[in-house]
Formats: sequence, structure tokens, C-alpha cells
Amino acid sequence: MSRTFLSKWRKHLKQVKNFYEEMYFVPYRRTMKREIRDEEDVFKLLAFSEMLGIPNPVSYYTLELIPFMLEDFHDWHRRMGMEKSPLDGFRCC
Repeated sequence: MSRTFLSKWRKHLKQVKNFYEEMYFVPYRRTMKREIRDEEDVFKLLAFSEMLGIPNPVSYYTLELIPFMLEDFHDWHRRMGMEKSPLDGFRCC
């Protein structure tokens, strides 16, 4: 067999594999994304709870993560139903 035939055959098999993987995961993709988003929301609530006035037993550890999470803060507080930023020192809207 020639190399071009083998490379075409591998490419074709890869396309078939990708097609079947997509067919299998499409019904679950939305559910999986929703679960991931909900987990991230709970984590953000835990990280921002000290700023919101909720006692947080792990605030020492979550305080270091806040600079990395501020980028998504606006989307998070809008999704939680807060029109304006609930933090006094941080205005994102």
C-alpha cells in the first residue's frame, strides 16, 4: 500500500471517529455546561462571600484567588440576579 492511501485512510477514520463522538456527546453537552457553570457559581459565591458580608471559614485561602476571578465577576452577579455590583469597593457596571 502506498503512503498516500494510508494517510487518506487514517484521515477518513479520524473523521468517522469525530463524527460518532459528536453524535454521542451532543445531547449531553448543554447539561454538562450547565453543571460546570453551577459549580463555578458556587465557588465564586464562596470566594466573594467575605466581601458580601457572609462569614467565610476559608476566606484566607479564597482571598488569593479573587484577582483571577474579577474578570468574570460581572457575568456572575448578573446571573445571580443582582443588577449592580454588590461590592462597595468594586464597581464593574
